[in-house]
Amino acid sequence: MSLPIRVLIVDDSALVRKILSDGLGADPAIEIAGTASDPFQARDKIVQLRPDVLTLDVEMPKMTGVEFLRKLMPQYPIPVVMVSSLTKEKAQITLDALAAGAVDFVAKPHANIARGLDEMMNELRAKVKAAAKAKLPKARRPHPASAKPEDKHPAASPIEKTHPAPQLHSSEQITSFPALVLSANTDRRLIAIGASTGGTEAITRVLTRLPQNCPGIVIVQHMPEGFTKIFAERLDSICPIYVKEAEDGDPVLPGTALIAPGGSHMRIEPTATGYKVMVFHGPMVNGHRPSVEVLFDSVAKVSPKLAVGVILTGMGSDGSDAMLQMRLNGARCIAQDEETSVIFGMPGEADKKGAVEKLVPLDEIAPEIIKLLSEPVKHI
Repeated sequence: MSLPIRVLIVDDSALVRKILSDGLGADPAIEIAGTASDPFQARDKIVQLRPDVLTLDVEMPKMTGVEFLRKLMPQYPIPVVMVSSLTKEKAQITLDALAAGAVDFVAKPHANIARGLDEMMNELRAKVKAAAKAKLPKARRPHPASAKPEDKHPAASPIEKTHPAPQLHSSEQITSFPALVLSANTDRRLIAIGASTGGTEAITRVLTRLPQNCPGIVIVQHMPEGFTKIFAERLDSICPIYVKEAEDGDPVLPGTALIAPGGSHMRIEPTATGYKVMVFHGPMVNGHRPSVEVLFDSVAKVSPKLAVGVILTGMGSDGSDAMLQMRLNGARCIAQDEETSVIFGMPGEADKKGAVEKLVPLDEIAPEIIKLLSEPVKHI
C-alpha cells in the first residue's frame, strides 16, 4: 500500500485552511502535513515537514503567491496547486503562477457555494494527486509574459503581424523560424491541439515557435470560464500569430489560433472557403468542458487528411479516442513525450491506443508540426 500524499495548505484565511484541510483530509490517499497562514510560515514548514504537495492561495499578506513561487522553486522545487478566485485580476495572477512553476490551479466557487464547494474539493483532490506525480523541470524560468518589468530582457526586434488586429509585442520575441512551405490547400490545412495539466506553458512554448504563415490553429486547454480569455490575450502579446478566445462562428484563418472558451465545447465545421468554429455548452465529455475529445472528433470527421493533431501534457485521457479516429482517417498525429510532460496522462493514453505516430519533446513539437505540414498530402 502506497503512503498518503502529504499536503501543506497555505492560505491567510483560517476558515479556508479549515475547509481545505477537512476536504482534502477526507480522502484516505491524502494526509494534511500542516497549514501556514503566510509564505514565511510556509517556507519554515516546507523545510520542517517536507510535504509532497503545496496548495497555495493566489493572494496573501506580506508576499503574493507568485512572488513566493519565484523564490521557492529555484531553491526547493515542489508541486504546487494554486487556489484562485474567478476574477480577471486573480486569473492574471494565476497565469503568472503557472508560468512561475505551479503545476495547476482550482477556482473557488462564486455561485451556489455549497454545490460549488463540493465540486471544487473533488477537483482539488484530483489535482493534488496528479501534482504528486508531476515531473517538475530542472529549471523553470518565468515566461516573459509574466515577468516583472525589471526582470525582462532588453526588447528584441518586434514581429510585424500582417493580419488586421491590434498589435501587442512582448519584450522578448523569437525572430526566426523554420521555413514553412505548405504542400497543398493552405486555407484548409489545420492544426488541432489539446492540453490539460501543465498545458498553459506547453502551449506557449509551441505557439511562440510557429511562423506567421502557419495554418489555422484550434486549441482546447482545460481551464474554467474567465481564464481562457486572459490566457489568449497573453499569448497574443508574445506570439507571431494572432491568438484569441474563440467565439461562435469565428473563421479558422491562417496565422490565427482560436482557444475554446472555458465552460464551453468547441468543434469545427466546414465552410465554402475553409472552416469555422462552433462554440456551445453541452454536457461534459470525459469530465471536461471544453473537451479535447469534442474538438478532435470534429476534426476527424471534417478534415482529417489535412490536419495535424497534437496532444500535450495533461492528466486523464481526454482526446485519445478521437485522436485515434483522426489518425485512422488520415491525420498526422503527435504527442508530447514523457520526459518533458508535467503529467504524461493524456499523451501516454493516446500513445497506448495507437493514436500517436511519434512522441516528441516539447521544444521540438513546433518544428515537427512544420515538417508534417510541409510533407505531401495523400488522397485528398
